[in-house]
Parts: sequence; C-alpha cells; structure tokens
Amino acid sequence: MDLFFEQFPTVFSALNDGFLQTLKVFIVTLLGALPLGLIISFGSMSKFKPLSAVVKTFVWIIRGTPLMLQLLIIYYGPGIILHIYNFWGQAETGRFIATIVAFIINYACYFSEIYRGGIQGVPHGQQEAGQVLGLSKSQIFFKITLLQMIKRIVPPMSNEIITLVKDTSLARIIAFQEIIWSSEAFLKGSYGISGAVWPLFFTGVYYLLFSGILTILFGLIEKKLSYFRS
Repeated sequence: MDLFFEQFPTVFSALNDGFLQTLKVFIVTLLGALPLGLIISFGSMSKFKPLSAVVKTFVWIIRGTPLMLQLLIIYYGPGIILHIYNFWGQAETGRFIATIVAFIINYACYFSEIYRGGIQGVPHGQQEAGQVLGLSKSQIFFKITLLQMIKRIVPPMSNEIITLVKDTSLARIIAFQEIIWSSEAFLKGSYGISGAVWPLFFTGVYYLLFSGILTILFGLIEKKLSYFRS
C-alpha cells in the first residue's frame, strides 16, 4: 500500500497527459467526421448513379474493414507503397495526424449511414408541404428535414460517439501516446516504475467517467428535442 501511494502522483500525472491526447483525438475526430459524414451521405443518396455507386462502395470498404487495419495502412502506407517516409511528419505529431485522418474517414462513413437513415426517415409528405408553401430546396432541408433528422439520429449517433471514446485506444498500434500507452509504460519501466499493472486498470475509470458524462449529455439533448415526437 505504501508503494501505491508513492507511485500514485507519478502515475496520475502520466495518465492525465495520456488522457489529454485521447481527448484531443476524440474532439478533432468529431469536428472532422460530423460534417464530412453529412457530405458523404449526400453522395450516397445522389441521383447521379456513378457518384452514388463510388461513394457507397467506399463506405462499404471502410465499414467492412477494421479501424486498426486502416490506421496501419494510413500511417505506414505512404512509406511502403510510395516510398514517402515521414509523410505525416515527425514523431508524435505525425502519429497524431495519421490517427485523426484514419478516425475521421472511418467515423464519417458510419455517420453518413446514420444521416442517410435520418434524412430518408422524414416523411416525404412534409417536403411536399414545404414545396406547396413555396419554400426552396435548401429551405425545406434546413427548416423541415434537418430538424427532424437530428431528433431521429441522436440515439444511434450517441452510440457511435461513445464507441469513439473507446476506439481512441486503437491509436496505440502506431505508438501514439494516448492513455492506454501511458499506462502500459509502467509495465515496461518508464518513470522509474516497472511491473506495475494497476495503472492499466485505472484507465478504466477515465473511460467510464468520460462515457458517463457523454451519456448524460445525450440524454439531455434527447429531452430538448422531445417536441418533435408525434
């Protein structure tokens, strides 16, 4: 027990640093994937068949292969295939850029299917009513379709976003120093501590708290949007 209290300040500091990296990946991924997913959904619903076919095939490939594999290909691919080494930059910065590129593409494809389902789930009669009122296509989308779509997509979107919290741990496969990587360092002798297993399990507290906060937040959002219920 005395050893635990001696190690705790060092471990806590390292885990906090790792969690900040995890949080950074989470935030940047959402900022990129949410709008990109909407764009991809428009492509998959396009009436121009060649475009929709290409977009649907791309989404199928991304959704059908592991995120870990995509991380490895995006990070190591330029060097192996194109012989462009340090394509993403040096050290931790390069790993971070490759990580967010992989995460944004992956989650944008998942979000695009959620957007598509939400948009197509809005009764077509409401769009026709907007046309009768003389609204333009953009006005119908933003004032009728989009607002009702948001209500429909909050539950599945919240599940994907909470999954993203846990998926950030996959970044360690390319040696990005997120929270799991930071905790594993104490097994390997970093910071003068070796063979310490408890920091690895302690990371679960960070994930549980973060997921719990998001669960409460999405619950509040669903209540705010309850006026769309029929």
